[in-house]
Amino acid sequence: MNNPQQSTAFIGATLKLAVCALIAIFAFAGSSSCNAQNFSNVPTSEPVTGFEVPARTASANNSTISGQGVNTSVANDGQFVDPSGRSAVAGAASASKRLFDVLRSGGVLMIPIGICSFVLVVFIFERMISLRKARIIPGPFSTRFLDQLENGDLDRSSALSLCETNNSPIAHVFAAGIQKWGRSSVEVEQAVLDEGERTSTRLRSYLRLINGVATVCPLLGMLGTVLGMIHAFDAIATVDATMGDPKSVIATGISQALLTTAAGMTVAIPALIAYLFFSSRADKHVMEIDRLGMKVVNLISAEALSNKRTTKTTTRSTKTTKKAA
Repeated sequence: MNNPQQSTAFIGATLKLAVCALIAIFAFAGSSSCNAQNFSNVPTSEPVTGFEVPARTASANNSTISGQGVNTSVANDGQFVDPSGRSAVAGAASASKRLFDVLRSGGVLMIPIGICSFVLVVFIFERMISLRKARIIPGPFSTRFLDQLENGDLDRSSALSLCETNNSPIAHVFAAGIQKWGRSSVEVEQAVLDEGERTSTRLRSYLRLINGVATVCPLLGMLGTVLGMIHAFDAIATVDATMGDPKSVIATGISQALLTTAAGMTVAIPALIAYLFFSSRADKHVMEIDRLGMKVVNLISAEALSNKRTTKTTTRSTKTTKKAA
C-alpha cells in the first residue's frame, strides 16, 4: 500500500512531536506549580495589588454577624477571612488543582494508561493520513486507466509502466491483473483477488493496535479501582485513632480508584470510536478496489479480448459491405 520508508519516517516524526509536546506540558505544569505556590504564600495582611493600605485597628477588623461571636478580619480586596487564616486568594489557588497533580494522585497505573493514550494519538494520525481515498484510490488515475484499456490505447507493457509510476494500492491491484494479460478470466480474477487481499491486510494495519488500546485501558482502570479500594479498606483496618481522623487516608484510596477508572474510560472510548471509524473506511476502500479490479478482468482476459476482436471484425465487415453496396 504505502512506501515503508515514508511510513517509518512519518511515525518517527510523529513520535518526536509528541515527545516535544509532553515535555512542554510538564514544563508548563512545573512553572504553574511554582507560580501558584508563590502566589499562595503571599501574607494575607499585606495588599496583593502593591498599594499601601493603612493599618486597621482590632476593633475595626472584628465584627459580630447575626448575633454570633464570629471574629472576621477584612482583607485588602474587601473579602472576609475567618480566624483560621485562610484567605480567598489561597482558597482560589488551592481550588484550581492542576492536571499534573490529578494524574499523579491516580497512582502507578496512570503511567501505562498515559502510554496507551500516547500510542493512540500517534496511530490515529497515521491512519487518518494513510486511509485517505486520494491515497488509496486516486480518481483521475483509475478513471483514465480504465478508459484507455477500454479504448485499446494501452498494451501490456505501457499499462504496467503506468501502474508502477502511480504506485498506489489500486495500481498494485491493476498491475497484478495486467501481468496475466490475455490469460483466462479465472486466472486474471484470481491474481486480482490475491493482490486485493494483500492490499486489504495493509489497509487494516494498526487497527488491531487501536482495538487493543480500547480493550486494555478499561482493564487497567478496573485494576486501579481494585487497588485503590484495597488501600482504602486497609487504611480503615490499620489506622490508629491517635493519629487523627482516618477519613483523609480512606479518601486517598477511593480517589485513586475513581481517577484510574475515569482515565481508563477516557482513553478507551475514543480508541473504540477510532477503531470502528477506520474499520468502516478500510472496508469501503476494499469494496471499491474489488469493483474496479473486476472491470480490469473484464477488459484484459482472453474472453474479453476475443470478444473485442470479434466485434472489430464484425464492424469492419459491415463497413465493407456498406461500401460495396
